[in-house]
Amino acid sequence: MKLNATHSVAPGRDLPALAARLEDAGCHGFYLAEIAHDPFVGAAMAATSVSRLTLGTSIALAFTRSPTTLAYTAHDLMTATEGRFVLGLGPQVRPHIERRFGLEWREPVQRLRETVLAMRAVWDTWATGSPLDFEGEIYRLSLMPPVFRPEKTACGPPPVYLAAVGPKMAEIAGEVADGLFIHAFTTVEYVRDVLMPAVERGLARSGRNRTDFQVCYSAFIADTTAAESPQAAREQARGGVAFYASTPDYRRVLDQHGLGDLQPRLRQMTRDGAWDRMAAQISDEVLDLFCIAGDPEELCEQMGSRWGGIVDQVSLPVDYWLTHAQQPGWKRGSAKLIDA
Repeated sequence: MKLNATHSVAPGRDLPALAARLEDAGCHGFYLAEIAHDPFVGAAMAATSVSRLTLGTSIALAFTRSPTTLAYTAHDLMTATEGRFVLGLGPQVRPHIERRFGLEWREPVQRLRETVLAMRAVWDTWATGSPLDFEGEIYRLSLMPPVFRPEKTACGPPPVYLAAVGPKMAEIAGEVADGLFIHAFTTVEYVRDVLMPAVERGLARSGRNRTDFQVCYSAFIADTTAAESPQAAREQARGGVAFYASTPDYRRVLDQHGLGDLQPRLRQMTRDGAWDRMAAQISDEVLDLFCIAGDPEELCEQMGSRWGGIVDQVSLPVDYWLTHAQQPGWKRGSAKLIDA
């Protein structure tokens, strides 16, 4: 199992040094999220200070950029990292695309599929010199004069990972992408019984098997060494579970466990401004479905026992890496995970 770090803050001057610290700590990949900053800028800055660390986006927004724009950006980052870049893409949700970016929301599953296929068509044109000819239902690309083709590199195009909550998007990932990003608000049962069968269907359509594909999970953790007590750490995590459980897009995960009625109840509490009462709706049993709690060695053991054989990579917050990377418990636990 590979261990990654995730980050979502501003790409300031300290970012290259941060990436170097992660590389020295044995981190496999450093993935930047698109929340309030451009993750491609951060990845470019991080590339200046590392020689082994994989860099990527987890995730960048696919629908706010054209496939050709994404192809150029990913190509340049693949070159800058000497082949150690992963392009992670996701759709976001309709209100953000329409109201935050002022763009059209249209057929998200088909659109994400075409985004990947159109990018691959652009990369193929650059690599082979063949005319650009992509005809989809949403995107049509037919113009790529030689002057607009970047120089060929030995790196080739980057691997593309897609974010998915539901089975339709997971199936598309299996069909056209190289990996899958799983949201932290999920359970072993949901991934095993819903997402992975969908991935397998997509892989079968593309003539590939599971060994050709990476599954990456962002761990939902309660660090018991970073709070006043283990219970305090669990209570903080309980609030996070309540927040995610109030979101309509994640109800399908709750439904898998017969907990779907929890979502509209929590959603109403957000509308009523009852944020301070939401955590009380999350029982210990529900908390334990989503969250693992413990010290660094215990967390590693739980990640291995829960997710071993299901996922290939696990991501932890960058602050967790920086806090625990030199501690004996983390070194023992992470070494066992990496070797598993």
